[in-house]
Amino acid sequence: MKIAVLGASGRAGSEITREAAARGHKVLAIARNPVKIPGGDGITPASGDASNPHALAALLAGSDAVVSALHFDIAVETLLAAIREAGVPRLLVTGGAASLEVAPGKRLIDTPDFPEEWKVFAMGGITFLDTLRQVDDVDWTFFSPAALIFEGERTGTYRTGGDQLVTDEAGESRISFADYAIAMVDELEAHRHPKARFTAGY
Repeated sequence: MKIAVLGASGRAGSEITREAAARGHKVLAIARNPVKIPGGDGITPASGDASNPHALAALLAGSDAVVSALHFDIAVETLLAAIREAGVPRLLVTGGAASLEVAPGKRLIDTPDFPEEWKVFAMGGITFLDTLRQVDDVDWTFFSPAALIFEGERTGTYRTGGDQLVTDEAGESRISFADYAIAMVDELEAHRHPKARFTAGY
């Protein structure tokens, strides 16, 4: 597939870019500062501003899917406008864990231990997902990972879920950046969650 990755210079975006290219996909890796984009076979770096939908659409045209690893300061309507103008059939979004349920009707963001300083950013992701859930003309998937993403080994092993936080035997919700990228590219290839959210963790 021909994949466009937005935010390809960031931690998640760079891992997804490497993982997709390693599997033989052609990756157009887009960032404001392309110097920070990882190199390698199958990776084409490009400078792009996600706040300009028309310019972004020109970059995205011809892609089979777009993976957005952008922060949620970009408006979902701006990104969707670019996707529609470019005629790209699929959008995959890297999100956060805040809106995942830890108990029926209780989200992670609603728990007492959720850091107050994270809530503004987390609400951006929640609003983004809520907006996507009203969209019918774009085949979207929203990936809410485990609560903790850390630098660690590439195991290739993880468990998936829907709207509930995935935890391990110790009750911890975690996944390495490498396995996070595997989960996203697996979804890209398998297309198991059209117009839905999924999660992954150990």
